[in-house]
Amino acid sequence: MPQGLPRKIKLAFILQAVIGSIAITLGILLAGLAVRHVVLEQRMQREADDYWAGRTRDVDYPLPRTSTTRGHFVPAGASDSLLPAAIRGADSGLHNLPGGGRVVLVDRRDAGTFYMVYATELIDEAILYTGLFSLLLSLLTTYLISWHTYRTSKRLVSPVSWLANVVSQWDPRDPDTSLIEPIKFPYDPGSEVRRLSSALSGLAERVSDFVQRERDFTRDASHELRTPLTVIRVATDLMLADPDTPLRAQRSLLRVQRAGRDMEAVIDAFLILARESDVEPQSEEFAVRDIVDNEMERILPLLNGKPVELHLYDEGGPRLTAPPHALGVMIGNLLSNAVRFTDAGRIDVYLSRDCIEIRDTGIGMSVETLTKAFTPFYRADFSASDGKGMGLSIVRRLGERFGWPVTLTSAPEEGTTAVIRFKPSAATVSGGVVLPAPRVPEA
Repeated sequence: MPQGLPRKIKLAFILQAVIGSIAITLGILLAGLAVRHVVLEQRMQREADDYWAGRTRDVDYPLPRTSTTRGHFVPAGASDSLLPAAIRGADSGLHNLPGGGRVVLVDRRDAGTFYMVYATELIDEAILYTGLFSLLLSLLTTYLISWHTYRTSKRLVSPVSWLANVVSQWDPRDPDTSLIEPIKFPYDPGSEVRRLSSALSGLAERVSDFVQRERDFTRDASHELRTPLTVIRVATDLMLADPDTPLRAQRSLLRVQRAGRDMEAVIDAFLILARESDVEPQSEEFAVRDIVDNEMERILPLLNGKPVELHLYDEGGPRLTAPPHALGVMIGNLLSNAVRFTDAGRIDVYLSRDCIEIRDTGIGMSVETLTKAFTPFYRADFSASDGKGMGLSIVRRLGERFGWPVTLTSAPEEGTTAVIRFKPSAATVSGGVVLPAPRVPEA
């Protein structure tokens, strides 16, 4: 689940406080070490200067001896063997002694070398307590400022979060814009959120109008397009029932009937695609073999005069629960394409439990044409093609709508293979293995 804006702001402030705390701690630690070194060096150098000034006045000027300080002097040219082992051979400058808690200042001049050992416990404690107090004060100030800024930011963001939560629960087909009126906000929304709320309300109203127009169009198109097709179907039925109708006219009437049924199927397909995805079309259980048989019967007249054989291999076709017209449109378009682009050879239809495979030995497609085959209104420059470029686009969209993905493989001069796959959970096997004799169109 994605994080909400308030949570992201909270995490940002926590991260900011943590990074600030680390930076402040490191800064105070480094500053304490630097201050310690500077204070010790200045303090001990001042003591050394006092000793040298006193020795200038009196050669027997006493060495410093306090609870924290011990002085040693080695005349020029004398041995330092009497010095404590920890400070023998030390170079000029300030040095930390082994064991911690003590430092030594070595100051060499013409008269000799002055050593001053200093115990640092008191100054270390003073710097430590000062640093801790500064650290606590800095961290407390940082946390208070971060908390106050977070609370302020949260109050500013809360109206946006509330608005997003309400809008996410809208019904896309009928959004209730009254829920985001300014008086419904639990917080003071501010001018920006008011403008956002007004814009969302306007957008929701326009979407509602669009959805209503789509519903009206779907309803009207379904009625107005089916009515003339019904008239054509009834008229052809009456003429075919007339025994005086010539045989030639009967063949023409049968073609008209088939064209009318094809048009009805295409209209059904467009209406199905026009509906919203969560509105289920009328479905029924049917055997895929029946749809395949029907579509193969329809394209037989298209094979008249062509040396092309049409074969069906049923290896256990499934039963589906869906609109049969939708599958019929898909199979019909694929078979029509196979017939259109196959001048000689054969078209094989393989029906199995989880797919329908249609193979032809036609002219095939190049890689470029194959990548654009499902593009609406796309047509390759084939002289034999009389299509409008919508067939494969409709096939793909219907396949996506019902979970029947369609794939194409092809090679120039080798033919094309189209495969419609079914969901295993949606298909039940309706028969055993059947391999009928080849179906050849009449001469």
